[in-house]
Amino acid sequence: MIELEGVPELIDPVMVAAFEGWNDAGDAASTAVAHLDREWKGEVFAALDAEDYYDFQVNRPTVWLDGGVRKITWPTTRLSVVRVGGDKPRDLVLVRGIEPSMRWRSFCNELLGFAHELGVEMVVVLGALLGDTPHTRPVPVSGVTSDPDLARTMDLEETRYEGPTGIVGILQEACTHAGVPAVSLWAAVPHYVSQPPNPKATMALLNRLEDLIGLRIPLGELPEDARAWQLGVDQLAAEDSEVAEYVQTLEEARDTAELPEASGEAIAREFERYLRRRDIAPGQAPGGHATESGDASYLRDTSSGRTRPPKPPKPPKPEPEPGPPQGATGGSAQDRPSDDDTDTGPGPGPGPEGSSDAPDSSED
Repeated sequence: MIELEGVPELIDPVMVAAFEGWNDAGDAASTAVAHLDREWKGEVFAALDAEDYYDFQVNRPTVWLDGGVRKITWPTTRLSVVRVGGDKPRDLVLVRGIEPSMRWRSFCNELLGFAHELGVEMVVVLGALLGDTPHTRPVPVSGVTSDPDLARTMDLEETRYEGPTGIVGILQEACTHAGVPAVSLWAAVPHYVSQPPNPKATMALLNRLEDLIGLRIPLGELPEDARAWQLGVDQLAAEDSEVAEYVQTLEEARDTAELPEASGEAIAREFERYLRRRDIAPGQAPGGHATESGDASYLRDTSSGRTRPPKPPKPPKPEPEPGPPQGATGGSAQDRPSDDDTDTGPGPGPGPEGSSDAPDSSED
């Protein structure tokens, strides 16, 4: 039995989780949870035993100095609580760690034990994958669930994915079997500029999470960082004609695919969503610009020193079921479970665990 001492009774708690590694292209998902923890001053109340779940030759501990005293930080998964006040208070249980190397079933059961003891009403797992999406367009974020009722009531996609999965997929299925409502939000990161950080993808995940759980999330410096990131990528692309041509091809494909959605009804939905984020009633004039809505107007000079992105291949032909993207970044990008407690573990890269659409429209 998990006993939580010193953790107050929570108000309508939602568990939000992200894991570095195979499910975290561009570190977008783990950075989103770190942002929530920082902005709302989360208090760590538990950490899973690193000996139980991690291979230290894959995820090595780090040594650091604290006032001249050497200390060791072990790779693990930590849980913290943030209290969100306001007119409609709601608390969050934040789970942030590294995809485990082994004993995935026990890992998920331990997290669900905390969720049960804290009265968590829903689990939201954040992820990011590499996709054929241009950096100049809004980041596609898909919301999927294994629960048909939840898919219908929250306007989510019901997962139809088959293939290799990571800890995000395993945790979502564990929640389903335990009767805990669970949703996965996936951001598509441009595969030709996959190195972290990707503040634009992080902000897109937070915006979608904001809509899902009904909380206004302070974005801090993320909008400015996203503008700087996009300008840096623009400059790099402009220096290479092949990259620029490839980006243009992705833009044309994306715009063509989204053309039917550019209806008055779709535009009205997006505008109402923006008003909700800014706490503006419909019909009331907004008092600012939608710089936090995930649009493509990210223009600011930067001296980020980002390395030149590799030249992408020629645009791939559409596949009926996209294969798993390669090279998702993070602390455990190639971790594999190593014991008999689970027969499911990370493969070459996370697949879009939603429907059979392209990576920018469906994930787990």
